[in-house]
Amino acid sequence: MEAYIVDWLNLFGRWVHLITGIAWIGASFYFVWLDNHLLPPRDPKDGERGISGEVWAVHGGGFYHAQKFKLTPPFLPEPLHWFKWEAYWTWMSGVFLLALIYWYGAEIYLIDPSVVALSKPVAILLGVATLVGGWLAYDWLCKSPLGQDERKLGGVIFLFVAVMAFVLCHVFGGRGAYIHYGAMLGTIMVANVFFVIMPGQRELVAACKDGRAPDRTPGLRAKQRSVHNTYFTLPVLFVMISNHYAGTYGSRYNWLILIALSLAGALIRVWFVQRHFGKATPIPLASAAVLLLAVVVAQAPKSVAPAEAASRSAAEVFAEVQGIVHERCAGCHAAAPTQPGFAAPPLGVVFDQPRDILTQAVKIHQQTVVSKAMPIGNLTQMTDAERAVLDQWFQAGAKAE
Repeated sequence: MEAYIVDWLNLFGRWVHLITGIAWIGASFYFVWLDNHLLPPRDPKDGERGISGEVWAVHGGGFYHAQKFKLTPPFLPEPLHWFKWEAYWTWMSGVFLLALIYWYGAEIYLIDPSVVALSKPVAILLGVATLVGGWLAYDWLCKSPLGQDERKLGGVIFLFVAVMAFVLCHVFGGRGAYIHYGAMLGTIMVANVFFVIMPGQRELVAACKDGRAPDRTPGLRAKQRSVHNTYFTLPVLFVMISNHYAGTYGSRYNWLILIALSLAGALIRVWFVQRHFGKATPIPLASAAVLLLAVVVAQAPKSVAPAEAASRSAAEVFAEVQGIVHERCAGCHAAAPTQPGFAAPPLGVVFDQPRDILTQAVKIHQQTVVSKAMPIGNLTQMTDAERAVLDQWFQAGAKAE
């Protein structure tokens, strides 16, 4: 019953996280696009009213005219729409999932004894410290003298997140390391909204109410953090889906892949921002493409010659493969899983029948031999010798007889 309840909580948590994440990222992308497409107002009277830019758009059967004031409008309009709860709910639902899956189930999804044999409390504490410490370190960098030079600050922030990727992948199992890296970036993004961007907006509203010129400092800080958030977005989105691709987090060089894909995502976002201004150059996009291609080529399965014919028949080899799969994999991948914490087989993959193993031969080889991501956290202690048997069976044609 416990696993059944956790499974439903997982489903509802993911649903909320997906919906709110779409709302937050969609609003963020739209306002970045809007800000970058503003043109000087055509009507001189608008300029006299303090309008600094405007943009016309057509969507859903109607025309829209958005205007931005240089500072504050002459009066505070009502209702005034704020964009914050999308960010807060995305983070809250994300931390709920993090706690439910990776902390509550730390022995399955977070701890990998082959990396570091952590106790469950220590692993959870390190996970929490990653989120809190990541924000504190980033915020300190932004407030330091480096914050006055965007290029230097950007380089140091990249170095910081790269070091965190390396450390996390050498402390946690690959899947847990990736998700905590993404959760750290997501925490930085929502903390930027809560601690920096929203105070800047509240200062604007307060100045408008008081009829005074606003303090420009909070607004400038908010602008800086908003720019950082937009470049964090694509790396975070990759991490959100990374658990479906064991070839990334399960690789021996998972930390390097994580850094490369994060940099590629940021470069792609740079290109889109440049494109908004009509000044896009091929350099960011080409650099991202080179990074992605390098990862794909480096991770490509190596060509292995088929194993030489042994004295054993194909049926005898398959019988051994069945034994390995049933002992090491079927605890989770069965119609009725026996592994604690699993109410249903992950991704619906089962190995109850010989035909199940044959039809999933490619995935079995990819997950247990190529990436070694399965069994997850090597819970069932699959040996290298057993992986070698699976590899030889696959290279010989993955036959049953």
